[in-house]
Amino acid sequence: MRTSARALIALAILASLISFAKFSPCISTDWATPGQYVHACYSDLPALYGERGLNKGEWAYSNGDASVEYPVVTGAIMWAVAKIVPTGDNALQNYFYANVFFLALLLIFITLIVSKMRPEFAYLTPLAPAAIASLYINWDLWAIISMLGAIYWFDRKKLDLSALALGLSISTKFMPIFLLLPIAFIFLRRNQIPAALRYLFVTAATFAAINLPVYLTTPEGWLRFYQLNLSRGSDWGSIWYALSALGVYLPNLNYISILILLAAFAAITIYILELRNIPSLASLSFIVLAAVMVVSKVYSPQYVLWLTPLAVMALVDKRDLHAFWIWQGAEVIYHVAIWQHLATVTGAKFGLPLYGYALITLLRIAATIYLIAIFVRRGLAGGTQGPAAHRSLREFLFESGNAYP
Repeated sequence: MRTSARALIALAILASLISFAKFSPCISTDWATPGQYVHACYSDLPALYGERGLNKGEWAYSNGDASVEYPVVTGAIMWAVAKIVPTGDNALQNYFYANVFFLALLLIFITLIVSKMRPEFAYLTPLAPAAIASLYINWDLWAIISMLGAIYWFDRKKLDLSALALGLSISTKFMPIFLLLPIAFIFLRRNQIPAALRYLFVTAATFAAINLPVYLTTPEGWLRFYQLNLSRGSDWGSIWYALSALGVYLPNLNYISILILLAAFAAITIYILELRNIPSLASLSFIVLAAVMVVSKVYSPQYVLWLTPLAVMALVDKRDLHAFWIWQGAEVIYHVAIWQHLATVTGAKFGLPLYGYALITLLRIAATIYLIAIFVRRGLAGGTQGPAAHRSLREFLFESGNAYP
């Protein structure tokens, strides 16, 4: 059953208001610690307003190692919003309110985009409880909406528009760069190598056009995001942090995480090549990005905002709804756990000890893997029936050489 656009807009507005109520206890205390963790209302929006010099009108990338730790478009948005809000005693609150307004609008548009691709399940996007709880933690929705635009246009064969949107999204949060993997293999399945090269060129040109001016004028600030992510160790939410908290220490973590990520990409590649029908990008995006998040060195609570619309788009059967809700339930539990653990770390009288936080982190990761497995199983069940289903992978790996004497 399809939900009307008006109903979806109403649900998105309701979700925005519920999320605002959840974050509101911190407003009157200026996000004081440990209260912001005890009440689970922490947000990067006010936290970085002063720490990155935005309250002084400084350009987001002009402060060297104190510059904004995000790609260019996000930094520009942070800076631009700081420029338009009133300053004074309530500047911090005003900055938060302005960002909340834009993020609420983005949620409406994201919900409507999802309804174009998966109308029968679109209502899940604004109703997902973990997404509601995380809505105002960070600026992720700015990157998510352009990523969804790239997926929408790609599946409708509007490739130049898709590539432009993907380049914009990568310049906003970088995570969507991993969608180039399924995109490449979809082109391969279609036997459209020239189109693949054009798509890659347009994406790269868009990224360069956005980033080069900032790199050339403030190179140290521009590089901060990339240096931070290359040098960081295991961080909150990651499987590696949880294992270390439980006493399992792994040497050479950077190499191990990269090897496991490559193994995950190899498995995804085999899956794509095994499908009888050429898959849509919408059906693959959750599997790819969720796999990246599961093995990465950080798995932030707001990452559920990325995965929720992708999970909705990947749903094709009502029988899989239980897995969606199990996953959302695990995300909600983790959302409570991370803040209650941080409350303990920052001096609260009560909170969640490290051991309990580590176990809940593993529960969250297990639920994400379970949802990935459900989507993979559904894809294989619907697209690999009969011996002919396995010819694509066999031919690609072994039989292509037979064409040459």
